[in-house]
Amino acid sequence: MTAPSVLHQPRTLIDLIPRPADRTMAITRDIAFVVGFACLTAAAAQIRFNLSFTPVPLSGQTFAVLLAGTTLGFRRGIASQALYWVAGIFMPIAWYADDSSGSSISQGWNIATGTTFGYFMGFVAAAAVVGYLAERGQDREFATSLPAMLAGSAVIYVFGAAWLAYDLNIPLAAGDTNAIELGVTPFLIGDLIKLAIAGVLAPVAWKFANSRR
Repeated sequence: MTAPSVLHQPRTLIDLIPRPADRTMAITRDIAFVVGFACLTAAAAQIRFNLSFTPVPLSGQTFAVLLAGTTLGFRRGIASQALYWVAGIFMPIAWYADDSSGSSISQGWNIATGTTFGYFMGFVAAAAVVGYLAERGQDREFATSLPAMLAGSAVIYVFGAAWLAYDLNIPLAAGDTNAIELGVTPFLIGDLIKLAIAGVLAPVAWKFANSRR
């Protein structure tokens, strides 16, 4: 008698919102959430500070990426960040954390595949990792939510720094100028704060939701 209730237990935060029985409506709902979190990442990208010594800006994107993963789960999290990357090709100035002049598709493609391409791919991978962990309940307690967010942030750094080293033709970690120095170290404190906030928000949201059920 308990099997049906277990089957319908929400896996991620977004599943707390009842899913329509109609298949078309359910798909439309998921698309709306994917688009919404892509837009949230774009909005967070507009909160940026350019640093003179690195081509990578300090922005709010990573916070939105972690929220997308923990809220949407594995597949929808991936879709939201993949959409963010693709959509930015067509509207780079309003979408990416870049203030280069021009708004053509060629300009968007240059940004999408340029120095920060690794970070864009890291966003997709991070949403997947955090989403995967969220679907297994890792975002419901502070003790497991924070490590999940840390894992997501680490994935972004791995992808971002690796591509940065390739694109700029510099060492990953050795030498006076390297990818770790340009693409990881300047952002550690800020990203620790962002992942801590995301890591706290998820369990709080679950506790609130469970208290209302």
